[in-house]
Amino acid sequence: MNDAVAVPSNFISDIVADDIERGTWSGRVQTRFPPEPNGYLHIGHAKAIVVDFGTAEDFGGTCFLRFDDTNPETEEETFVDSIAGDIAWLGYQPAEVRHASDYFEQLYTWAEDLIARGLAYVDDQDGEAISAGRGGYGKPGVESPFRNREPAESLELFRRMRAGEFADGTRVLRARIDMSHENMQLRDPIMYRIRNIAHHRTGTEWAIYPTYDWAHGQSDAIEGVTHSICTLEFESHRPLYEWFLSHLELETAPPRQIEFARLEFTHTVTSKRRLAKLVADQRVDGWDDARMPTLSGLRRRGYPALAIRNFCREVGTTRTNSRHSIEALESYVRKVHNALAQRRMAVLRPLRLVLDNWPVDADGNPAVEHFEVANNPERPEDGTRLVAFSGTLWIEQEDFAEVPPPKYFRLSPGREVRLRGAYLITAVGVDKDADGNVVTVHATYDPESKGGTAADGRKVKSTMHWVSDAHAVDANVALYQRLFSAEAPGERTGEALDDLNPTSREILTGCKLEAALAQAAPGEVVQFERLGYFAVDPDEPALFHRTVGLRDEWAAIQKRKG
Repeated sequence: MNDAVAVPSNFISDIVADDIERGTWSGRVQTRFPPEPNGYLHIGHAKAIVVDFGTAEDFGGTCFLRFDDTNPETEEETFVDSIAGDIAWLGYQPAEVRHASDYFEQLYTWAEDLIARGLAYVDDQDGEAISAGRGGYGKPGVESPFRNREPAESLELFRRMRAGEFADGTRVLRARIDMSHENMQLRDPIMYRIRNIAHHRTGTEWAIYPTYDWAHGQSDAIEGVTHSICTLEFESHRPLYEWFLSHLELETAPPRQIEFARLEFTHTVTSKRRLAKLVADQRVDGWDDARMPTLSGLRRRGYPALAIRNFCREVGTTRTNSRHSIEALESYVRKVHNALAQRRMAVLRPLRLVLDNWPVDADGNPAVEHFEVANNPERPEDGTRLVAFSGTLWIEQEDFAEVPPPKYFRLSPGREVRLRGAYLITAVGVDKDADGNVVTVHATYDPESKGGTAADGRKVKSTMHWVSDAHAVDANVALYQRLFSAEAPGERTGEALDDLNPTSREILTGCKLEAALAQAAPGEVVQFERLGYFAVDPDEPALFHRTVGLRDEWAAIQKRKG
């Protein structure tokens, strides 16, 4: 894959390069992207995907996709499929696809070995007691009354747990480490819990399931991962990751965990729990709603994978958490679409415009002309198209003012403007409905101004887009504001969903589009001239989502800061 973007030096690539020079893992580089299939991937995951796959790619290594499917209560095959699809859409191909559940038997065998060596024990306490006994920061934990249980007894109980003899929550398997350790993760962490529930891959084969901490590092080791790259919230887990691996007999050197700052944006929430609540409460139309920060939602909105990859690569990889302006990402989206998107004309809030002096043919029908217009001025190789023009057109309501305000240069009575690529016109009158609203604007056109240039060289101050009434395609258009009104959702009240914007979407019906847009493919993004970039909905061809506007808000923000 070629993004035409220089690979920035960062602390992760420096670590990997040093390991290669030292001959660690014989110079081999293998990473993995390990999502839990309990929801859809979001924009924050995109950074992890780019780092995991990109690091392997940069050093000629491989990257696995591994589903950390150790929690059957929340995981579904639907999520597995969506995650695989999102990764492919971003442009990455895993060397192999694995599942933590592939290793359940090996993990169980290793657990029995730790029990036999006195490094793990079955605890009969309930969850509340275990949590209370762990103490707190600056306060040592309290040893479980079952901590010194004989290995043989723990082993027998553990086997009975696997056999499904006990109810959920009645017993757990814990590692025997240090209840006074300053790192809470090392205070006898839980390795297995009883869950008498079917798993989406293994069915009812298992009644116990490993925790993330027990399964994760061991899965890395089984797969031969060299560099286990994860976000900063797992930094405190690294000593436990290393403790488990150090107490197992591995055939190769254990993986090395490296943490980096996660990707966060203003006006955006990436908590799976909160996103799931939005879906469950029907505050959005699903995980792939175009307002959602999920990759499937951004794809529906019209975000190009290239823009996301470029942003993630160029923003850099650090160990300091920060919140990026969503306008910065939108700037990358706009840059890609400006270079590649086809230009089309569309009127979102239509107002009828009649050219009173437009000619008719011998049968009394209005004449039709066709104007040649560039498909994309940025790409001459995209050629041109013919756009039909007639005596009855649609223009934007905001492009006409019967009583114009100061510095208004668009169409008003007696004022001359240019219709994009067509003619100069002058408004001469209006028709109104019973409520006094303008429903039709009457104008005359200058036959000598074909192409939009007056024969006598006179200038006009406004150029407006239009759509021919007889050739228009009807469509609906979704316009978006921020899903969360606050820059840092939840900062004020502690709950991000309190800042949900109730007017984040507006659906316009009866929009008028030029005929060429009838052929737009599902998912295709085009530029509506003067209005922004719009994506064809993949399921509803007559629905267009505004991806971003034409104005580069990020550039404006940077200019103000300067």
